[in-house]
Amino acid sequence: MNRKQRSPHEQQQPCPGQVVEVTGTDLNRHGHGLARWNGWVLIVPDLLPGERAQVQIQQKWRSQWLARNVQTLQTVPGRRDPPCSQAKDCGGCSLQHLGDDDQVSLKQSQLTETFKRLAKIKHPLKPLLASTERSLGYRNRALIPLRRHENGELQMGYYKRGSHKIVDIDKCPVLDQRLEKYLLPLKNDIEAQQWPADSDLISGDGLRHLGLRIGQNTGQVLITLVSSVHKLEGLIQQAQTWCNRWPEVVGVTINIQPAKNNLVLGDKTRLLAGQQEIEEYFCGLRLMLSTTTFFQVNTIQAQKIVTMLCQWLSRNNAVNVIDAYCGIGTISLPLVAAGASVVGLEIHENSIQQAKRNASINNLLNSNFISGDVGANLESQLPHCDALIVDPPRKGLNQNVIENILNNPPRLVGYLSCDPTTLARDLNYLLSPGGVYEIEELQPIDFFPQTTHVECLALLRRVNS
Repeated sequence: MNRKQRSPHEQQQPCPGQVVEVTGTDLNRHGHGLARWNGWVLIVPDLLPGERAQVQIQQKWRSQWLARNVQTLQTVPGRRDPPCSQAKDCGGCSLQHLGDDDQVSLKQSQLTETFKRLAKIKHPLKPLLASTERSLGYRNRALIPLRRHENGELQMGYYKRGSHKIVDIDKCPVLDQRLEKYLLPLKNDIEAQQWPADSDLISGDGLRHLGLRIGQNTGQVLITLVSSVHKLEGLIQQAQTWCNRWPEVVGVTINIQPAKNNLVLGDKTRLLAGQQEIEEYFCGLRLMLSTTTFFQVNTIQAQKIVTMLCQWLSRNNAVNVIDAYCGIGTISLPLVAAGASVVGLEIHENSIQQAKRNASINNLLNSNFISGDVGANLESQLPHCDALIVDPPRKGLNQNVIENILNNPPRLVGYLSCDPTTLARDLNYLLSPGGVYEIEELQPIDFFPQTTHVECLALLRRVNS
């Protein structure tokens, strides 16, 4: 076997401390640069595709090697100074050092490669639906970790990349700019109250996160304190002070999350002042959103994709629709308003109750929301529908759901995915010849500018009767 034919493990291994010259080839899901040296993959933070740099090998991580950028030898035109001064350390964003147009191109090429590699899909991707109106200031919600330092000083900000150390912030460019004005005053008030705070509960019970939510089309704001305990001295008075100070703050709540795990929000929320929900207008409908409501953080992009779904189903005369993983009805209710009859399936009972309430508020009677396991409820509903919409969590569809779809295949399936890797996996089962569907459209959409995350809508049509 000659040198070119050798596998990486037969070639010279990188050595910790060794300095080598590399060229960036891609970015991983954390926004770190990927490069190859002597057949090995190197992970290099702050290296963009096409850039050359001298890097120092640090340590092996699984089948790859971590390296640090010693000296950049050649940059690419798309590199820019990040809009946020904390971007290099803060783990909230990963692509601020890359221009918006180049972010779009990168995501488009990565999606194309993912579908080609994992699902052998030859159907062309439509151009990425970019967040052209608002690539900054798009987030309608924030959940920000809190920690009180040993010296008593309160830290508030997102975690430093690869750690649980908090990067202190009083600004956040991707947050709806109307929310920025609350960051420093709220931090100062929480600090003055001397409430204990530790997002990881290492030092003991107390506050864990500060939550902010805004109705982008109404301007109403909800403030939430996430805590491991119910009682904090002066809590009610402070909440009322916030409502009095800012008329647009319609409510303050406390959410209880006592478990030492990565779940940010717990099951119980208590009203401290004002009202428990804000009002938002979405696709022409009035929705009520609470502390724990799952609602897309990019309102503008979410409206685009729901409108696209409504138009597609209308063109194809889909009257009876199942909306699996329906949440509070952000897809179901616009479909009903467009003339469809919709059954929404969702495991979370609180979301189902909110969906029913939002349906009632908008006088949308042609809907039925069912709580429980999606796989268990889907089987009985599929024989009666023209189209199925699925918007699953990041892990995608489980095998039971896929088998139900293939046993009773609706004429149309719309699959909205927040993880292209699991979408590609699931399409392998659904597409002909193994499955019964063909792709009509693959529409990627950018819900999260300045990050590597991208969503994709697959529109599928059954190929036989």
